[in-house]
Amino acid sequence: MELREGSKVKVALVSGGAHPYFQPWKEAARQSAANFQLGGVVFNETAEWDQAKQNNLLDSLAAQGYNAFGVFGVSPTDINTTFGDLKSKGFAVASLASCPAGDTNEADFCLSTDVEVAAYKAAKAAVDAMGGKGVLVHLTGNNVDANTQRRIKGVDKAVEETSGAVKLLPVVADVDKDLQTAQKAVADLLAARGKEIGGIVSTAYNPAVAAAAGVKKAGLPIKVVAIDDDPEILRAIREGSAYATIAQNPRGQAYVGSWALALLQSQQCTMRQPGVVIDSGSFLVTKENVDGYDTERRKTSEQIKQRFAVELLSCR
Repeated sequence: MELREGSKVKVALVSGGAHPYFQPWKEAARQSAANFQLGGVVFNETAEWDQAKQNNLLDSLAAQGYNAFGVFGVSPTDINTTFGDLKSKGFAVASLASCPAGDTNEADFCLSTDVEVAAYKAAKAAVDAMGGKGVLVHLTGNNVDANTQRRIKGVDKAVEETSGAVKLLPVVADVDKDLQTAQKAVADLLAARGKEIGGIVSTAYNPAVAAAAGVKKAGLPIKVVAIDDDPEILRAIREGSAYATIAQNPRGQAYVGSWALALLQSQQCTMRQPGVVIDSGSFLVTKENVDGYDTERRKTSEQIKQRFAVELLSCR
């Protein structure tokens, strides 16, 4: 589906704060502005992981003429209030990379990784790499984040399927604040229990990078399955110090999200089911496909775009 008139649409892509995950949003902003001939697309990561500051930032962007918003909410429990406020002002709104906690989404749609599915895939890969038995540890992010709880559920499900053959150590959470925090957590873990651990699954960005580097430095035969596709993670997979990673689709979230927001804000289309949740995809990357997985990811983004056109949007 072609956007007929996007010149009056200005999209703001707003993350909760600075984090490596969101860097592909920058290029997606440039590409979507050019390819869809929008009035402008800006990427802003200055919310500092504070919901009040993010709300103020969104108000400021609206005052600057931005009228469509793709937002990673800082607080999953509070972000619906922010979405409702933006909607009441006549703006198209997407929840990107994270959906609100609970069963209600006040944004027009949520385009995000199904984090429970992604974590399950990661844990299954780790169990397979361990030969189906042994001790596994799960490194993850903010324990009070609804997404973290979904990731824990996904890993738990994979371990339960081994019927006790794999033992899961207590979850190591709250270690995604920055790389230094993650490095210390991994160093402490390996010093205390490294010799008994058969596998590490990380469902957060910084501990994934730290785990791959820490295991390599320690020279331990631990199978590491990471999250995202940081260059260090991909290098570790090529070298064999990490077994696999689960790549997400941040570029697709921002690119397809901007296109859908423009269709909504231009009033060319409406959502058939407001608040619908769409999985932006997750992809197992191993040594076998490390050099070609992005082709699959871009194909998935096009399939999501087609799904919007055929199933999710009602257009005039």
